[in-house]
Amino acid sequence: MSQNPPLLRPDLARATIPDEQREGQPTIGMVSLGCPKALVDSERILTRLRAEGYAISPDYKGADAVIVNTCGFLDSAKAESLDAIGEALRENGRVIVTGCLGAEPGYITGAHPKVLAVTGPQQYEAVLDAVHRSVPPSPDPFVDLIPAQGIKLTPRHYSYLKISEGCDHKCRFCIIPDMRGRLVSRPARAVLREAEKLVEAGVRELLVISQDTSAYGTDWKGRDDKFPILPLARDLGSLGVWVRMHYVYPYPHVRDLVPLMAEGRILPYLDIPFQHAHPDVLRRMARPAAAARTLDEIAAWRRDCPDIVLRSTFIVGYPGETETEFQTLLDWLDEAQLDRVGCFQYENVAGARSNALPDHVPEAVKAERYARFMEKAQAISAAKLAAKVGRRIEVIVDEVDAEGATCRSMADAPEIDGNLFLDSDFETLVPGDILTVEVDEAGEYDLWGRRV
Repeated sequence: MSQNPPLLRPDLARATIPDEQREGQPTIGMVSLGCPKALVDSERILTRLRAEGYAISPDYKGADAVIVNTCGFLDSAKAESLDAIGEALRENGRVIVTGCLGAEPGYITGAHPKVLAVTGPQQYEAVLDAVHRSVPPSPDPFVDLIPAQGIKLTPRHYSYLKISEGCDHKCRFCIIPDMRGRLVSRPARAVLREAEKLVEAGVRELLVISQDTSAYGTDWKGRDDKFPILPLARDLGSLGVWVRMHYVYPYPHVRDLVPLMAEGRILPYLDIPFQHAHPDVLRRMARPAAAARTLDEIAAWRRDCPDIVLRSTFIVGYPGETETEFQTLLDWLDEAQLDRVGCFQYENVAGARSNALPDHVPEAVKAERYARFMEKAQAISAAKLAAKVGRRIEVIVDEVDAEGATCRSMADAPEIDGNLFLDSDFETLVPGDILTVEVDEAGEYDLWGRRV
């Protein structure tokens, strides 16, 4: 269960642009931390900079300045962001900070007073203004060309497709609405135009992301469709590539997405943030407290699409969580039999209302519950994967090296789920190939197979 995406520093994340740099061309580096939504923001910033004539540096020393796109969701993420800013200052010295932690400029400048500028999340124009002040542009329209799909920090064969910003939920442990604002959905035609350009450029998998994907379009007044995510999913499913849905809240209309999965138009994969199962804990979180009805929904989804894969994340050690409430979560997990599960130990976050709740759980108890939860989730995962041995499944190739090919099935999102490994007959494969394999062996999270 790794982070999504991994830490992307300039020496690890290479933008898909020409390597050539003309003489005198100003150069910017990028460090992108946090979730895929932040990664999309980084790609948009780099695309704008490239269009203005800037080169993108693969390392600190080759850059005239470095942009650090930060995460500020948890205190541990804030500390990681401060470390990344400090590293960029040591290695380069000229640093512009943006992203979620940028919503707290005093927090950043208090630790690193030498940063050139601090901007908040989604403030693309402010980032560009800060770059212009620090490293003036020098465009050459005859030379400075960018790919039609823009600058990407993911491999060429998959791409995140952000369909909205912000969130209308009021979860007590979350400060995302304070940092990114209320729900603002992108026009469907803009989303589809971006998706079409990505597919034309060779993308084979679109990963649909937002803070609340199932609420997409519900902020539009006078809309024709009550739930615009449904026609958007149908349209994306007509592009002939894998379409994977992330961050889907289990509203009743989600059941109308499932037939599209059964038909093969979008992947039979739902990423749903359940967070907990005990109704009292969910109420303290200010989340819907209907875990029993959720089990009914899961049963209905599996009835309508037997191959559906469900992934979710949970919080253990939430303030006031008793041993009985935690055991309810374990029992619910036993019954739900989710395919892919991640877990976080509760952390206080500056500005979150959950900080003021009574009866905070001791750190040792959080750690013990986390271990028990993951042991349960791991056993479920191992059993589900073992049942796939002998089956033929479709996979997409992510990486090929001298030892084999690393692939993913429809059940696996990049960086957060498992892999399928090919140890033979892989020499002709390239990233983005989609092929059929037979599963030979299963582990707790990964599979091994051979080409059919």
